[in-house]
Amino acid sequence: MNLEKVREAAERVARSEGLEVVDVEWKIGKQRFLRVYIDRVPPAKPADGAEGHVAADPFPKISHADCERVSQQLSVILDVEELIPGPGYILEVSSPGMDRALKKAADFQRFAGRLAKISTDLPIGEAKFFEGRLKGFADGKVRMELKGKEARIVDIPLETIRKANLVVEF
Repeated sequence: MNLEKVREAAERVARSEGLEVVDVEWKIGKQRFLRVYIDRVPPAKPADGAEGHVAADPFPKISHADCERVSQQLSVILDVEELIPGPGYILEVSSPGMDRALKKAADFQRFAGRLAKISTDLPIGEAKFFEGRLKGFADGKVRMELKGKEARIVDIPLETIRKANLVVEF
């Protein structure tokens, strides 16, 4: 199976619904399982001096209806284009969740100000695990303000990141 072709099909459907694909997973166990994570496209920032602008939710939510529409449309495309060979699979379309994975440079920029956990393949300084506030992304590096008695900034090269997730805050 070509996961990239499946991702392209999912992105076509998501775009048509004003959504974006966050990730696509294929797992084989007792059953074959395709999971597609979708999210709302972040709202465009208003131009400086724009009047009458009501602040939009910076993290708009995915609804059950959004998942259902994408699932129905994607299921048809997967079957018609025969993108998943062989009999039977389960398709699940869902939101990335409150502790969503951060994968692309744009994710780190979009969620600047939010608490995150990052682990790396290689040590940055002396550490491979970081928790703190995202400060954005520039020059191929994620900028993060680390938690601790003395706050400090660390720049983590994107290519060294093994796993990154938002931390749920209440």
